[in-house]
Amino acid sequence: MFSGSIPALVTPFRDGAFDERAFRQLVEWQIENGSSGLVPCGTTGEASTLSNAEHHRVIEVCIEQAAGRVPIIAGCGSNDTMNARLHLNFSKKSGAAAGLCVAPYYNRPSQAGLIAHYSFLAENTDLPIVLYNVPGRTVSDLKPETVIELVNRYPKTFVGIKDASGDLSRVTDHRMGIHHPFAQLSGDDELWLPHSAAGGKGCISVTANVAPKLCADFQAAIAANDLTLARELNDKLYPLHYAMFADASPAPCKYALSRVHEWMTDDLRLPLVKVGDAVKKQVDEALEIAGLV
Repeated sequence: MFSGSIPALVTPFRDGAFDERAFRQLVEWQIENGSSGLVPCGTTGEASTLSNAEHHRVIEVCIEQAAGRVPIIAGCGSNDTMNARLHLNFSKKSGAAAGLCVAPYYNRPSQAGLIAHYSFLAENTDLPIVLYNVPGRTVSDLKPETVIELVNRYPKTFVGIKDASGDLSRVTDHRMGIHHPFAQLSGDDELWLPHSAAGGKGCISVTANVAPKLCADFQAAIAANDLTLARELNDKLYPLHYAMFADASPAPCKYALSRVHEWMTDDLRLPLVKVGDAVKKQVDEALEIAGLV
């Protein structure tokens, strides 16, 4: 269902509020530059500091602005199963193609708890779900056997995974254990190339916020099996991939976007703060290598 370069969009703020105008410009720029889908209200979108009303408005604006040109995978994850269901049902009514559901954070559920959480969502929403595994943030780790059990039990609901575990062997584990169409998307930009070689279909990317055309061209080279071009583009993007996580994400990404576009600020919500001079230098150098400034 999903493939290609799919940015996990930042949520622009100005004077403490959601900057809808800047967000619409960001969505438009992403589509014009080849992004194959969009993810509002993910980790990069600072969903954890949005109220439910803001969360839903960001999703709504993204869907409105995209106007059916690319699929929207709405961030719907929560450490509260009922709140995740609320987000999924709202996103379904609003026209999202799927919901991205991160493993519940802070609660630290067991694998049995994760199966119960996702099974409840599958049985109480009509929206397809992309699983999201990022144990470095959530502590909860969606083990391959858990993913395989969920997908084979609910093949029409669980249509893909964003895997930020850093374990490339899981791509093969999933591919060999799942007997239905299933989109494996990297959640680690720097592993996009080897993830694709193992069977991945693209990346839900932080870097694509800043370099949508380069990321789209990189994915196109992978799809065309042009490894020489893919490596060349990967080398241009590689310093940027690491610069995006030189401080708590999405602070470096928002600083980079503020360098690329005058309509974007580097404002964040507490407890996140703007990057310092050392990180600015790293981001600036990476932008130059990528040819973006």
